[in-house]
Amino acid sequence: MILSGKAIADKIQEEIEKTIASLSSPPGLAVVLVGDNVSSHAYIKMKRRACALVGIHSFFHHFPETISEMELLQLIIQLNQKTEIDGILVQFPLPPHIESEKVVELIDPHKDVDGFHPINIGKLLIGSKGGFIPCTPLGIKTLLDRSQISVEGKDVVIVGRSSIVGKPLAALLMQNSVGCNATVTVVHSRTPHLKAHTSRADILVAALGSPHFIKEDMVREGAVVIDVGINREEDFQMPQGYRIVGDVDFNQVKHKCSVITPVPKGVGPMTVAMLLQNTLLSYQRRIRDK
Repeated sequence: MILSGKAIADKIQEEIEKTIASLSSPPGLAVVLVGDNVSSHAYIKMKRRACALVGIHSFFHHFPETISEMELLQLIIQLNQKTEIDGILVQFPLPPHIESEKVVELIDPHKDVDGFHPINIGKLLIGSKGGFIPCTPLGIKTLLDRSQISVEGKDVVIVGRSSIVGKPLAALLMQNSVGCNATVTVVHSRTPHLKAHTSRADILVAALGSPHFIKEDMVREGAVVIDVGINREEDFQMPQGYRIVGDVDFNQVKHKCSVITPVPKGVGPMTVAMLLQNTLLSYQRRIRDK
């Protein structure tokens, strides 16, 4: 079965739109882009379009790559103080002269709808409520939940140890709470006998950024396969000269697994939906705590 993240994300966005329509004022999301990276522009355009569809007011701040670190940090301070801003999204990567860690750590944790602030990561790790979960891990968990695919007691193998996907997803799925309780293994480029790990997984998550890396012989018969990869592969038959492929060799693996997410229209739309959901949640917490 091909598991469409887009179909589930569309349903979530409809629910968010209905909730926002009942509010006295819209949630606000500040979107910060530095430079003219083509992929970053595409991601920002997609996120701002999604905001407009559900009724979130996005405030766009675009700066040249030459902006100083201090200028960017001053902007973050200003956005932290604005009551009409419920979420702050800084699109990465940033230019080399700007330390990403400084930017992330300066964002108010209550407005960190990306879920990257150390306080929010810490809350996730210890299972504390009231933080924000990073959008892609939350999107994967929500995709599984809404597809009635339980992770409880399952052997989950995550290929990739990034701070954006691999590490927080492992922390999320192993939580001692209802709907979690998975046994999680995180493997990576330094893991010996990697195939021995992936081929025993009930649920295999590919998040390593290497096109077609996961082959048929690396997947257990009947496994659930979640492909997080977004890679450009040269294809001059396409108008843009490339196509988007995942970390899983889809045509090989789809015949062996029970469930697989496509690329595109798999995990990607769920990530955007979770950004909108976190922004709405931030708004609701602000109103509640007035």
